[in-house]
Amino acid sequence: MPRETLAAKIERTQKIIAALKRVYPEAHCELNFSNPLQLLVATILSAQCTDKRVNIVTAELFKKYRSAKEFAAAPLADLEEAVKTTGFFRNKAKNIKACCAALVEKFGGEVPRSMDELHALAGVGRKTANVVLGNAFNINVGVVVDTHVTRLGNRLGIAKGTDAVKLEQELIKLVPQNEWTLFSHWLIWHGRRRCPARSPDCAHCEIKNLCPQIGIKKI
Repeated sequence: MPRETLAAKIERTQKIIAALKRVYPEAHCELNFSNPLQLLVATILSAQCTDKRVNIVTAELFKKYRSAKEFAAAPLADLEEAVKTTGFFRNKAKNIKACCAALVEKFGGEVPRSMDELHALAGVGRKTANVVLGNAFNINVGVVVDTHVTRLGNRLGIAKGTDAVKLEQELIKLVPQNEWTLFSHWLIWHGRRRCPARSPDCAHCEIKNLCPQIGIKKI
């Protein structure tokens, strides 16, 4: 594909969005949660772990710990055991405990609604903060850049590289702000259902005519 102007890339991105919106009208965060705290904890656990595994773990975890105060007071060894199967469990348990202690101390046990306040919490990077703000509070501060969004952004030629911060800055120039959260879901759903890393189903892809298939070996 020849080098696109920004205007052309925006136009193509809008067509991609329109198509994915039709294909995945029910796209949503696939982590199970019933309140902002649960989403925050689940997102911390989701680092380098599948949503399916996290949902199995949190089904029991959220029965045992129902508030930031209860998470903060939990013995670290108990938390580690509860989240063990998500991987990197010692670090995740430590971050959840420290994060919830800060929520109790600084925010009355409630999850804050700003990027700066969330980003300052233990275990909360920009991606996690974007997930919580967009899905718990419907606040579009940025685009969630996970492995699916990174891969598809590069494959579609609308973003380049693997630096999540740079990728996010590229994507927010192309996507209307009111769709930043949903845009991530559309790409994630497409990545899981049609365009996995190793065996993309290009033959049946709903956005094939909009995709330069960067990095895909042509047969």
